[in-house]
Parts: sequence; C-alpha cells; structure tokens
Amino acid sequence: MRRAGDQVEVNVQLIDAESGAHVWADRFETNRRNLAGAKSEITGRLTRTLNLELVQDAGRRIEQEKAVDPDVRDLVMRGWALLYRPQSAATFRKAKGAFEQALEIDPRSVDARIGIASALVNIIFGGWSSSVPQDQARAEDLLLEALERDANRSDVHATMGLLRRQQNRLVESRIEWETAIALDRNNATAIRNLGITLMYLGQPEAAILQIDKGMQVSPYDYNTSVANWSSGLSHLLLGRVDEDIDFLRKARGANPRFYYIHFGLAAALGLKGDIEDARAALAEGIKLRPELNSLAAWRAHRPWETNPQFTALAEKTMYVGLHRAGFPDE
Repeated sequence: MRRAGDQVEVNVQLIDAESGAHVWADRFETNRRNLAGAKSEITGRLTRTLNLELVQDAGRRIEQEKAVDPDVRDLVMRGWALLYRPQSAATFRKAKGAFEQALEIDPRSVDARIGIASALVNIIFGGWSSSVPQDQARAEDLLLEALERDANRSDVHATMGLLRRQQNRLVESRIEWETAIALDRNNATAIRNLGITLMYLGQPEAAILQIDKGMQVSPYDYNTSVANWSSGLSHLLLGRVDEDIDFLRKARGANPRFYYIHFGLAAALGLKGDIEDARAALAEGIKLRPELNSLAAWRAHRPWETNPQFTALAEKTMYVGLHRAGFPDE
C-alpha cells in the first residue's frame, strides 16, 4: 500500500509459490476518507478475480500435463476453466464433456452437476442446442439434484436463475439471482444477471445499476461482452441512443459470435437513423441465425422477451430501430 496525501494506492500480485512465476497483478486506488467502502470493493474484486485466475491457471496446467487418468477434481477444474473462456459452441461442449466425465467417475459430484447444467443452459442461450426442451429438462434435473445435496451453493441458484429466465419464469429467475447474491455477495455473474432479468421485467434503470455493480466487483470479467450488451440494451429501452451504441459496439468487439449483439446494435443504429450501418449489423445477426428473419421469429425464439412491461418499452425503441433496419414483422 502507498499513500500520497488523501489518496491510497493498493498494489496486488499473485505469484506461483512453486516456480516463483508472476501470474497476475492489479492496482486499486481510493480516497483515504473512503477506506471502509474501498475495503469492501477491493476485497470483493480480489475474491472474484483471484478465483478466475486460479481456476484458469489450474485449467492450463491440467491441459499441459495431459494426465492419463485425471480425477474428478481435475475434470471439474478443467470444465470451469473452459467456461471462463470467451464463449463459443465448441468451448461449452468441451466443458460439458469434462463435467460429464467427472459425473461418470463420481455420480455424487455436485460440482459436476452444476457444471453440466451451466454448459447446457449457455449452449441454449447461444442458439447452439439441437433440442432445447431436452437440454432444459436435463439441466433442471441436475440442478434440483444439486439443491437436494447442498441448498446453500450460490452457483446452484445462479445457474437456476439462468434456466428460469430461459423458461420465461422471470419472477422466479429474479428470486434465484437474489438468493445467489445473498449466499455470495461477490458473485459478479449473479449480480450482472439479476440486472438482465430486471431488464426483461421492464426495469432498465434498476438493471443498469446491477450490471454496473457486477462490473465493479469483477472489472476484468471473462464475459464482458454480455455485460456491455445488457447495459447497451437497457439504455436502448430508455431511448439513450448514443450510450447504447457505445456499449453494443464494445460488446460486439468483445465477442462477435453472439447473434443477439448484432441485432441489438442494428436496433440502436436504426433508432438513431444510421440506416446503412443498421442494415449491415442486422445482416451479420441473420448470417449467424438465418431462421431469425422476422420479429415474429425473434419473439418465438426468445420467449423471455414477451413480458408485457418489456414489450411496451421495446415497441417504442428496439422494434422501431429494427424496422428501420429492414427487419419485417412476419
């Protein structure tokens, strides 16, 4: 720690105790008069960031060692290391495979159940599932089994929150996210996703507060594309065109694989009046998901966006922008 007047700087390094190799470093700055609040923020960010770094480092080691007969812990760690990478269909399927192996070795494993369910739900959200009802049913069974074994796991409730949103059970989704946060106040994924669920409940102002809080807890999150997309869409629903375009462009830059980011950017650009760029963004989204060629197809594919409070806001903003970009109703 260093102090210069009222400013306090905290430097943190993570060193591999076996090799002495430098793994990670970060710097925090705050005002001395706000040390109590800063302590909470710093410890929260460290908890989240160090967890990610340690899991990723362990995952890299396991892959490099290529153990012939890895045990359950190694397989679970490998699975989570894959889930912490930039999201893609291949990454999620590899992660699911690692968790499936772990569950086969140890049928009692709660971690493997949570991991498989998380991979399945994310595969569905990415539009990469070949059987949505079947994958949802398996994810639900695994999560209910995990809850029976340990009801106080924040990550179980967080994954259930994602599944409930996918099932368009938004109030239940919100409750699951709130429970996950109560069990682990540094669960940045739960904090951010509570914001996304609030957005779909038609509360974009409250959503932005939660999404921003999640980014404060974990500013170097592996999934910043989703944070920027959800913040951008929330601003779009409020008619804040310039702000939403900035966030959505950052989201696209972070991970262009997500079709819904391109659709959101097309809506924002269309609402602003940048029709040529809006049409280009829309074309990119349809290229990724050709079957989503109308607003009716979009709503059928994303039932969690049919909540009346959300729709009332979208009809004045998002849908107007998509129409201007050339997206038909039917």
